[in-house]
This record gives sequence, structure tokens and C-alpha cells, in this order.
Amino acid sequence: MAAPASRHRGSSWGRSWPLLFVAILALHSLAIYLFTRGFLLTRTELDLHSHRDDRTGVSPGCSSWPQPAVDRLVIVVLDALRFDFVAPSTFFEEKQPWMDKLQVLQKLAADEKNSARIFKALADPPTTSLQRLKALTTGGLPTFIDVGNSFGAPAIVEDNIMHQLVKSGKRVVMMGDDTWIQLYPEHFNKSFPYPSFNVKDLDTVDNGVIDHLLPSLHENDWDVLIAHFLGVDHAGHIFGVDSTPMIQKLEQYNQILEDVIDTLKSLSTPGGPHENTLLLVMGDHGQTLNGDHGGGTAEEVETSLFAWSPKTPPDAVLSVLGENSCNFDLHGKEVCVSTMQQLDFAVTVSALLGIPFPFGSIGRVNPELYALSAGTWDNQRTGINACTPQDDLVAWKMRYAEVLCVNSWQVKRYIDQYSGSSIIGFSAEYLHHVEELYSKAQANWSEVLKPTCPSETAKGEEFKESASSALQLQIDAYSSFLESFAKLARSAWTEFDLWLMGTGLLLMILSVITQAYILVRLNAVCQPSDQECPSSRIIPKLSFAFTLVTIRAASLLSNSYILAEGRVTNFLLATSCIAGVWSSATNGNFTIEEFIFLLLNIFARFGIELGMSKQIAGPTATKDHPVSIICDIFGSSFCNVSMDIFPIISLAMVTCIVLKLIAYAVHQRFLKYFIICGTILSYAFIANYWASESTLLSHTKAVQEIGRSLAPRFVYAIGGLSLVISVLWRLFAPVDSLKFNKRITSLSAAMLCSWSPTILMLLGRQGAFVALICITGAWCIIMLQQKYQKDSKLDITGSCVANPVSVTQWSLLAVCLFYLTGHWCTFDGLRYGAAFIGFDNFHIIRQGFLLSIDTFGVSHILPVLSLPFVAIHCYNTASKKSKVKDVTINILIQVHLMYGLITAITTTVTIVCVTIQRRHLMVWGLFAPKYVFDAIGLLLTDLLICLASFYYS
Repeated sequence: MAAPASRHRGSSWGRSWPLLFVAILALHSLAIYLFTRGFLLTRTELDLHSHRDDRTGVSPGCSSWPQPAVDRLVIVVLDALRFDFVAPSTFFEEKQPWMDKLQVLQKLAADEKNSARIFKALADPPTTSLQRLKALTTGGLPTFIDVGNSFGAPAIVEDNIMHQLVKSGKRVVMMGDDTWIQLYPEHFNKSFPYPSFNVKDLDTVDNGVIDHLLPSLHENDWDVLIAHFLGVDHAGHIFGVDSTPMIQKLEQYNQILEDVIDTLKSLSTPGGPHENTLLLVMGDHGQTLNGDHGGGTAEEVETSLFAWSPKTPPDAVLSVLGENSCNFDLHGKEVCVSTMQQLDFAVTVSALLGIPFPFGSIGRVNPELYALSAGTWDNQRTGINACTPQDDLVAWKMRYAEVLCVNSWQVKRYIDQYSGSSIIGFSAEYLHHVEELYSKAQANWSEVLKPTCPSETAKGEEFKESASSALQLQIDAYSSFLESFAKLARSAWTEFDLWLMGTGLLLMILSVITQAYILVRLNAVCQPSDQECPSSRIIPKLSFAFTLVTIRAASLLSNSYILAEGRVTNFLLATSCIAGVWSSATNGNFTIEEFIFLLLNIFARFGIELGMSKQIAGPTATKDHPVSIICDIFGSSFCNVSMDIFPIISLAMVTCIVLKLIAYAVHQRFLKYFIICGTILSYAFIANYWASESTLLSHTKAVQEIGRSLAPRFVYAIGGLSLVISVLWRLFAPVDSLKFNKRITSLSAAMLCSWSPTILMLLGRQGAFVALICITGAWCIIMLQQKYQKDSKLDITGSCVANPVSVTQWSLLAVCLFYLTGHWCTFDGLRYGAAFIGFDNFHIIRQGFLLSIDTFGVSHILPVLSLPFVAIHCYNTASKKSKVKDVTINILIQVHLMYGLITAITTTVTIVCVTIQRRHLMVWGLFAPKYVFDAIGLLLTDLLICLASFYYS
């Protein structure tokens, strides 16, 4: 009676397996939620605002907010403005094609040193646009959790310069990127917003800004004008930095800025509307060579800010500006470049405009940017005692020291409020150190104010030198306090809730242990008691698979290995292949599939190098890239023709393979013919879309529009319809119309054919090649599993244990495909252009869905949907056995459990890693994005497995 009991328990498992995966999904969701709440907490945003009537209570010299130094401010934001777009090429080791295009800024910086300056502005990562705009206007550090809002920016409620401008009666005009309207919906007197998320559109936003910018400069109905251009950012995302569209955009900007500067000059005469106007041309962040941003690399955090005042300050300004980094430009003129933190932007602009500083600002009024405004050198506006020597530099230092006094008081007030309101706040040791610095700075302030008149015996020059030295010491003391707190905030800002993090981690460990136990228990339950389990053959395979998974998981504890994850995974996949080749060669049964699999790993390695280098940007390549080298050898015309023809040939091969798969795997007549027709149409539309973008074929504009807009939408529609038909056939087709194995293969093939054309379309021209690698790898893994089944002589009635090595290889191949397609586990690794294939307008749900499919299609969706082929392909020969249904279900459960367990182990180790490295310098630039991608990947894998369990049960 033991065997029947075992069969009864196996049937019970078969009926309850969907509930098992639902429970796993729920447990992982709870663990991820708790850990995320503890790890990615946003800093406490205080609902407090600065007010005009605030009084510092420090001393008469800095008892209120500074007086305005400029009357009007023009801010021109060039999105994703790299530092080397503005600085002369002589500042860099090698001249690049995109350098020296903004000649008008370089010329002003060289000719008008007293009133014009180029700054290297350093942003704080992550460098997504929302976080940068929020940080620029609030004066605070960005929080990592804001990345999720980059596609749907919520209105900012924290105190910011836009709010202070409105409260102070300043009139603000905005034109360009509509993100400003989302962040500040009620702060503009006039606004001309344009949609910002169609990265394929280089001109709509810029043309809209151009239409309104110059006419607005002649108007008197504003005090602050913001013009936000997007062309450079979009050109980078689509074509890369080293591209013709990028250079054309920079040249266009140069002409626009030249017109803006000429207009300001013509209207800056005494009594003119721009007599005391300040122009700022700035970027919100930089970009990598392939046009991405979001991380913390030097290319992404280094942007530029150019400041120019039509009204020239006195020569003493050069003593403030100094010569931090000077070099001669291409015309032999000296150009000097300064460095500033973007953190200082909000408080500096507030000081220049004479508005209260944002309550949560922790920046320092930048001395060089503040000094470029001629208004800060107007002694009559400083409130200095009449007997103070009217030396320009001493008078300016007095005014700047007063500004820093208010600046320091405002930051100290914020520290006190934050420490009292926040759950965790800052450590007592750090706070004590900062308090000492502030007390030291304030102790000498009253002494500095006393010697306002020289004694009878003191000489004027000696007094000036003494006053200047005393003021400089005071400025240094305030700067030390402000810089120390900014450093403290950068190193310890995030409030880690270790209890929530620990609870989430423990739940993840519990889930891994539970899944492993269920897997072992399932093997024991489905094994008949009257036969001996062939553990001598399974245990070595299990140990080898466990070793591969452990090595990959352990590598995630190092930031260097996270950066090289694609290479590490490919190495482990190749190791499993070589081990199989060695075993077969030793036993004398080497097969062609093993050789093909080994060769495939070599191709995948080159593909991963290509994808991870991220040097290919659209149709261009850097000169040291393998593709560029091949083009140099065979000629650019051959290279261009190959890039157009090879994807079509690959697509034809994929089509033939898929049609053969449908004919083999789908056994229901209606479903088979429907999927065949849908597949042929989909691949025909994909080919039409590629042809419409080809430079080899001449098309009318109407044909191009049809190919680029309608063809992708038809592919999406056919895929959606196929998905619906597959689900309906699963729900309403007679259960006994097909044998269980054939029914499972039909359902799985139908689901794969529903998703694959859309994924192929979003991947672009590389999609067909990636599909060939995916199909070939899957075929090799399945054939090698059959070989293992045959060599081990595992009879279907004697064992129902899945091969763990095959499932591990399937998982490793999925990770390889993620990196092979050019993705990264960072936000600058998202291929935003894929979200707009077939669409020009932005819709957050539609574009978010397409971006998710592109990101996780080949690495999660297709591998999980393909698992039934790994589970049942080698058991089709046993379809006449009475126990085949129970065995097939057991194998399906094991394969899905193994795959989910591998993903869960990797995510758990990632959680351990970010917990250990939470104070690491790269925590927000590398470890946190890796955690987010792995956590989303785990939940998506669990969800797909859960849905698959209902679909196949």
C-alpha cells in the first residue's frame, strides 16, 4: 500500500501547487516591502518654511535675510550638459568632436573675466532629472526613493526657492520641460510647458523654448525666467554623445545663447531692463558617452554652469574668483574654470535675489558665483558703517560674511529642527562636532564687527589688511561649518531602520530555507518507496548546481563583481558547459550539442562585452570598439549594409525556427493555425519596421510613418490578441482533448509566441540575434538534459527528479541575455528609447509597461514561460505510461521551485550585501540600484511562476 499512498501524496501536490507559489510570492513580497521600508527610507521632509520676518537673533550684522544683489535672473537649463560641452578642449587630454561647440560661452569667459565664469558643477547621485531639479530648488540632497517618481513627478511640498519667489512677490516665467509644471503647478505667472518624455523627439521642446525665449527678454512682466532645453539629453539617449545630431544640437544652442547674450547686452544700458540682470547657463546633470545618466560616475555627476553679468564688477572680483584652473583656449586666450557643488545653487540664488533661504537648504552661498554679480560690490547697499574704509574687497568680504552668517544660522536652525523631528536623526558625535564649529564661528563674529573705524595711529592700508584678514578668517569659519555639515549629510543622511531591514532579511532567509525544504520533501514524496532513488547520480548534479549558484551569489558582495556580473555569469555558464564536456569526453559519449553550447558561450561573451561596454550609441561606435575596427577593415559601406541586412537574415531564421516549434509543440488545430498566422504577421511587421528605418532603401514620408508608427502597434496588438486566445483556450477547451504532456507544450508554446514578437520589437535590430542565442541555448540545455536522462537510465516510473544543473544553466543563460542586450542593473542602464517604439507621445502606464517588457523580457518573462520545456520535453516518450500526468506535474513543480529558489538565493545575498555596504561610498550609485533590480526581478519571477502554475494546472 506504500506505492498508492505515494501516488496519492503526489496527486495532492499537483492540486495544491498554485497555492504553494502564491504563498511564496506573498512571503517574498512582505520581505521585500519590510526591507525596502528600512533601507530606502526617504529623509524626513520637514513641513516648515522660511519667512521674510524671520530674525536670526545673532547680531545686528546678520539679523535678517540679505538684501537683493540682482534685479532679474535668467536661467537657461541645457539638460544633460556635460562639462566638456562648455569648457575648452585644451582642458582635456584629447580633443573630441563634441567639444568647443559652445564658443560664445568660452569667448565671454576669456574676454570678460570680471563678469563671466565657467564652473564645473558637481551633482549628487542619483542623477535622474527629477532628483536634480528637486535638489537644485530645495538645496537639499536627493533621496534614492525619488527615482521611482521620475516618470510621474509629484508636486514638491518641501520649502524651495520657487515657493520663496512667489511669497516674495517675484514673478516667474517658465518655458520648456513640463517637469517644472509637475513639480511646481501653481508657481508660475506664465508657463509654456512641452512634453519631455519622448526621447526620440529632439526639437519640439527646444523649438517651443526658442519661440518664447527672445520675445520674453524684451518683456517687463517677470523677475525670474527659466528656459529648459531638452535636445542634448534626447540626442544623447538616442544617438550618443559622439554623433552628428548631438553636434548639431550644440551648434544650435551656441546660436541661441549668442542671441540671448546680444539681447541682454543691448538692454543692459543704464536704466535698461537688464542693467542688473544675471544670466546662468547650466546643466542639471551630465551624461555618459552613450547618453545615459542616473548613476554616480564622473561623467554623470560633472555638469557645467556658466554665469555672466552684463554689469561688470570691479577688478577686485578677480581676488575672489582666483585662478583655480586656467588654460589657454584654441584662440590663445586664457580661460579660468572654477568648481562648485550643485548643492550650493539654491542658497546662492536666494542670496542674489534677496529672498529667504529654503528651510531645508544645507548648501553654502558660493563666493565666486555671488561675487560675479556687480550688485554684491555696491557699498551703498551693504549697511557697513560709514567710517569703514571704502575698499571694494573689504566691503565685499563684509557683505559676504554677513550672508554666510545668515546662511550658517539657517542651516543650524534646520539641524536643530531635523534632529528633534526625525525618528533617528544624526549621531550625537557628529552633532557635537558640528555644534563646536558653529559656536567657534559665532564667537568671533561680534569681534569682527567692532573695528569698523581705524585708530588715529593706524594707517589706512594696515587697517584694510587687518580687516580683510579678520573677515577672511570669519568666512573660513562659517565655510568650515557649512562644508562639514554637508559632508555629514552625504555620509549619513539616509535613516536606515535596522529592525525593518533585519526582519525583511530574516523573512528572505526563511523563504529560501522553506523552498529548499519543500523541494527536498517533494522529491521524497514523489519517489516510490519500493524503488531505490538514484541519489548517486542526482547528488553530484545537485552539488555542482549549488556550487554555481553559491559562487554567483557570493560575487555580489563585491562592487567590482557587481559591475562585472555579466562576465561572471557567463564564466559560470561556460564552466558548467566545460564540466559537461569533460565528463562526456571521459565517458566517450561526446555530443554535438555540447560543442555548440560551448561555442554559444563564446559568442555570448563577446555579446556581453559589447552590451556592457555601452559604447555603441545608435548607429555610431567609438573608434576603439570592435564594431568600429571591423568597419575600418571592411569599409564603412560594408558595415552599414551588414547592419541592415544581418538583422533581416537573423529574423528570417528565427521565424523558421519558431514556425517549426509551433508545428511540433502545438497540437490543437485552431490554436496552431491562429498562432502561425499571428507569428508570420508579427515578424513581417517587425521586418517592415526595420526596413522603414533603413538608410539603404528610399521611402516616402508616408511609408516611413506607417512603418515606424503602425507596424509596432500591430505587433503589440497581435501579441495581446494571441495572449487572450491562449488564455481562453486554456479556460474553455476540453481537458481530455489532448494528452497532458501535449496540452502543456501547446499552452507553453502559445504563451511564448504571444510574448516573443513584442520583446523582439522592443530589443531593436539586436533582437533577432539575441533570439537565436536564446533559442540555441535552450535547445542545447534540453538536448543535454535528454542525454543525462538517457545516460542515467532514469525510468519515468522510477524517478521524477528534475536535473538541477539544467535549471541552473537556464537561470545563468537568462542573466547573460540581460547583459547581452545592453542592460545594466542601474537606472542609466534602462533603454528609454524602447518605450517609445511605435509611439511619439508619453503616457506613464503605456511607456512604463513597454519599458518593463524591454528590461525584463529576455531575462525573466521568456525564461519563466519556457520552463515547461525543460520539465517535460524528455518525458514525452513516456506518454503512454499511466503515471505520466502525476510525474509531469511533479517535474513542473520541481523545475519552477528550483528556478524560483535560485532567484531567491541571489536576491537574499544582494540584500545581505546592501545591508553590509549601507555606508559604502557607492551605496546609492551601485548597491541600491542592484537591490532594486534584483528585488523587482524576484517578485516578477514569483508572479510569473504563480500565474504559470494556474495556467498549466
